[in-house]
Amino acid sequence: MSNGNVALVVGASGIIGNALVETLAAHPDWSVRALRHTEVQGVATIDADLHDAAATAAALRDASDTTHVFYAALAPHSDLGHEEVVNLAMLENLLDGLKAAGAPVQRVVLYQGAKVYGVHLGKVHAPFYENDPRYLGPNFYYAQEDLLCSRAERDGFDWSILRPDVVVGSTAGNPMNITVTMAVYAALSQARRLPLRFPGTSVTYRDVLAQVTDASWLARASLWAALAPAARNEAFNLVGEPFRWERIWQHVADNFGMEVSAPQPMSLARQMPSLAGEWENLVTRHALQGPAFQKLVSWGFGDFIFNCEFDVISDMGKIRRAGFVEPSDNERWIQTALHQLRQKKIIP
Repeated sequence: MSNGNVALVVGASGIIGNALVETLAAHPDWSVRALRHTEVQGVATIDADLHDAAATAAALRDASDTTHVFYAALAPHSDLGHEEVVNLAMLENLLDGLKAAGAPVQRVVLYQGAKVYGVHLGKVHAPFYENDPRYLGPNFYYAQEDLLCSRAERDGFDWSILRPDVVVGSTAGNPMNITVTMAVYAALSQARRLPLRFPGTSVTYRDVLAQVTDASWLARASLWAALAPAARNEAFNLVGEPFRWERIWQHVADNFGMEVSAPQPMSLARQMPSLAGEWENLVTRHALQGPAFQKLVSWGFGDFIFNCEFDVISDMGKIRRAGFVEPSDNERWIQTALHQLRQKKIIP
């Protein structure tokens, strides 16, 4: 590793982590390690199970020169209390391990999401501001943030928190990649010579405002957050401009050369698993190389996003005032992700 900025990307195989590793690996001022796995060639990896404190500490002896941590690891669970306990312990084990290794950590960048504003519990009032009051948990974002703040004060490092929303990217097998959800659904509809129908409610499709965050854009903002004085010990929303799904759906249809028809509300989680055989036919016909159908898409996540009947909008004023001003482009983000998914032979 170099004598400059040495990054440890935790959760490197996920949609956020993969984009981070790609961005850091291409940057001349950074060296990078990935925990636990990465698709990026030439990047050193650390195989540490964050659920195991002793194993994590042992593995992090090889990361004793880490100056910056990008923490994107996630262990989701349907029981929110259990989810909080497990994810808090993972971050705690990571910070303990780096301290034991004597790593000269300068700043930790932590990732949250719109769940910090309670969107998973029901209708909330938008737009969302970083200083909005918390709601009654459990919420692992709160627990991790409190731990990070206390450890930073005790151990002398800084922190920064970024709050993306639904992430757009070309990483397959990640339950939070809405691009893959849309692409697989579109490809299966196309194979049956059907128009592309939005699988959620008409209210979600035409009336409410939604938002996404591009993974590569988030990675570039992460490098800013890791170094900028204005990002020290601050949390920032990071989302694209608000849109209605009706507009995005047309762009997805155009990408597949399909017509759009009226929404057809359905439970993707109930309907789509039975189409695994049809997807395997597409895999064979187009020589696709992605994960198995069962691991390719989390249809339940699609159901949540496509049936959210209230505005989900995060205010972006704070991060722009602080100095990150790279513009967003929802439609280009989605088209780029679809193109990259084809290049990787994930979708036809």
